[in-house]
Amino acid sequence: MDQDHAGQRAEEISAVVEEIRRRVRTRNPNGAVLGDIPLADLIPLSQARDSAEGKVASIGTVNPRSGGVVNSIVQRLKRLIARSLNWHVREQVNFNRAVLGCVQATMDALNESNRAIVAVSAKIDNLDQRWQKHSAEITTQVAGEVQELKDIRTHWSTWRETWERKLSDNEIHFFRSLSDLQASFSQRTTVLEENHQRSLSSQHRDFENALAQAIGEIQRLMWADMVKIRGEYDELIHSELRLVRQRLSFSRPEVAPPVSLPPLPQIDWIKIDWMKFTGRFRGSEADIQQRQQMYATRFHDSKHVLDIGCGRGELLRVLTDAGVGVRGIDLSEECVALCRAKGLDAETADLFAYLDALPPSHLDGIVCCQVVEHLPPERLPELVRLCAAKLKAGALLALETPNPECLAIFATHFYLDPTH
Repeated sequence: MDQDHAGQRAEEISAVVEEIRRRVRTRNPNGAVLGDIPLADLIPLSQARDSAEGKVASIGTVNPRSGGVVNSIVQRLKRLIARSLNWHVREQVNFNRAVLGCVQATMDALNESNRAIVAVSAKIDNLDQRWQKHSAEITTQVAGEVQELKDIRTHWSTWRETWERKLSDNEIHFFRSLSDLQASFSQRTTVLEENHQRSLSSQHRDFENALAQAIGEIQRLMWADMVKIRGEYDELIHSELRLVRQRLSFSRPEVAPPVSLPPLPQIDWIKIDWMKFTGRFRGSEADIQQRQQMYATRFHDSKHVLDIGCGRGELLRVLTDAGVGVRGIDLSEECVALCRAKGLDAETADLFAYLDALPPSHLDGIVCCQVVEHLPPERLPELVRLCAAKLKAGALLALETPNPECLAIFATHFYLDPTH
């Protein structure tokens, strides 16, 4: 009875497994999609799964044998042992069933993938058919457009040749016109320049003639005025001299007492900043040197020239640069120190004492700039006599001083210097 029950159970299990296989084959597609892309074949995996399920189902069963007392006892003994070992193999059975469940889930997932691939293949086939249909339409349309482009290209080539030829002709015409305009402009410019030069020359000549006439007229009037003034001045001098002679003729001659010459004024050089005073009222050194360049020409061949009152050394610098042997004297120690700092030959000395100590006919020239107005009038003849005694024959004595006949200098800066 147990044997029959076991056989029946095995048949039922086999039938169930076969039904499952059929359904799986129905649900699981096989073959290829898109013509040459094969799908995953799940039949070997299904067979392996079925075999594993049979093995799992046979755990705990007893092999059927021939009937008999001994067989019955043996079968009962096997079933007893199998039941006693059921607790030991239960975990293995559960593990095997879990593995089979995992295999079944993997097969289901693969089946879903195959179905998705088949669906995608169907959609791709549909799209391919639609594309073939639209491709024919697009090909026809593109062919028309290509033909149109070819016509445009042919027309463009023809038009471009004509346009380039016209452009070349226009450029040649433009450059010729430009050349003609340039030649005309150059000729016109030359004519205008010549006319302008002739006009300028004529105006300049007329201006020079008018200027010469005006200058001649002014000179004539000036000379006439000067001759008139000179005659009036000579008449006035002769009248004064005549009156003086008449007065002397009626007076008895008397012996004039000896004139005692006053000493030179003593100036407090400390309280007066002569450098700032000179720079403010006399001018800068560059201006003074520019004005005194004439002395370099006057004394160009002299070897012993004396500069009386050398001051800041402007004349010493001019003559030294011109190769003239020159020496300067001044009462101001500050001025002498400044000259020596510039590399000039200068010393502190009184002009009368210095000239008196020189040997006769020793100097080639004497320059005395802006000094005589600082001396008492009574000592000017003495200065002239000393200079004449110390100069060589034919030597030059230059005395530079403000013009006493010009009243303008006395109304401006002359008396700002307390030593004048």
